[in-house]
Amino acid sequence: MSPLENLVLILTHLEQYLVPLLTTLGSWSYLMLFAVIFLETGMVVFPFLPGESLIFLASTMAATHTTLSIQVLVPVFFVAAVIGDTVNYEIGRHLIRLPWLQRHLPADKQVKAQAFFSKYGSKAVMFGRFVPLIRTFVPLTAGASKMPQKSFALWNLLGVGIWVAVGCSLGYFFGSISFVQDHLSLCFLGIMAAALIPAATLTLVKTLRRRHPVA
Repeated sequence: MSPLENLVLILTHLEQYLVPLLTTLGSWSYLMLFAVIFLETGMVVFPFLPGESLIFLASTMAATHTTLSIQVLVPVFFVAAVIGDTVNYEIGRHLIRLPWLQRHLPADKQVKAQAFFSKYGSKAVMFGRFVPLIRTFVPLTAGASKMPQKSFALWNLLGVGIWVAVGCSLGYFFGSISFVQDHLSLCFLGIMAAALIPAATLTLVKTLRRRHPVA
């Protein structure tokens, strides 16, 4: 069986694979969940990792299994996302100083990016958290655009707080519904697909604008 076939099998039979894994890991499960959420936003090369879908899934399982506790999941997800965004911001803040980037990144684009984050930075940091793929690059761009650290930290805390609260609340609530319990894999895949809609829409709009520029 190929790696792709194995992945499809696992995603469509989460109950059979994930529950035994979490049971075996015990308290180490929280470290694994922390690492996934941290890597998704803390390291630019992992934007494909699940974010809200993982939060929803873990919270759903916390409502039906004793392996996970929602009281522990909430701070784990919150701290992982905040630290991940902060690390990403610092990477952007320091990478922009590299001579190679200075030579290859036009000054006018740097000025435009700084102007954008000066005007819309708070909204971008807060609402960008809810858009998969994009949320990985918002902290990086904020750091490279010299967005003030205090401002970034404030809006990042607020955005992450709402993101985690909504994801955990919905997951824990729906975890008590029999349909969700019986179709956990389907719900997980549905959340993943729905989460990608905003990013796909933005990509489509940008593509259409490039092909059909407004006169």
